[in-house]
Amino acid sequence: MTQAHKILVFTDLHMTVTPREGCPEPASRLRAGLDHALATNADADMILFCGDLTHWGDEASYRRLKPFLDDLPIPIIPMLGNHDDRAAFRSIFHDAPADPDGFVQQVTDLGEYRLITLDTLLLRGEGEPIIHAGELCAKRMAWLNAALAGAGEAPCIIAMHHPPHVTGFEAMDGIMLREGEAFHDLIQRHGNVRYLLCGHVHRMISGVHRGTPWAVFKSTVGQMPLVFRGTDSSVENHDPPAFGIVLLNDDGVIVHTEDFPVA
Repeated sequence: MTQAHKILVFTDLHMTVTPREGCPEPASRLRAGLDHALATNADADMILFCGDLTHWGDEASYRRLKPFLDDLPIPIIPMLGNHDDRAAFRSIFHDAPADPDGFVQQVTDLGEYRLITLDTLLLRGEGEPIIHAGELCAKRMAWLNAALAGAGEAPCIIAMHHPPHVTGFEAMDGIMLREGEAFHDLIQRHGNVRYLLCGHVHRMISGVHRGTPWAVFKSTVGQMPLVFRGTDSSVENHDPPAFGIVLLNDDGVIVHTEDFPVA
């Protein structure tokens, strides 16, 4: 078996200017995770930052995050989650790729594989309350359809912040991708999606939905307790943080997770 490509996955960084009360300091956690990743997996093709880059979606937090990402010796792909703000992100990360409609999503070809990263941040008008569920509006679904069609028979990996299916955590399943079944209808029509990579839940979870394998990765800060019902989506515990390691081989996909030490 020949290892073709390696992708590192960091998700749910929740960067802030000052730590939230009772929560880990996000910058030091991110630094520890990146240092460990570069020491152990310096041969990675890229690092995928799978959404919730900040906690408040404010420009100051993106400004604090930017040097961490700018200084990396490995190419990166930043993505957005429900705690992000599209306009604030793009005001600081001017060069981040976006589609013609301004959504932060792109296609990256890695040898025979096609990596498709989606923007599932819900659109909302000025002054409207934040809704933490994910969204793939008609424009984003059309963009995804074109990206999959353009891949032909090439195996595709899709990365998105919100899982498009239930994970077993009642509170988080209430704020998953709204168009989950329509998403799965679409990828099944193309038949070339091999794996889904997600964040959002702050826990390492894997499974298969309608024949498509998927993985959710742990956060670099707090983790989701193993309580399936009777809690809310903001509850976190102090389990070790981690990042993901995705190996794209000639004959399939392998997913690992690596806890990293923190002071």
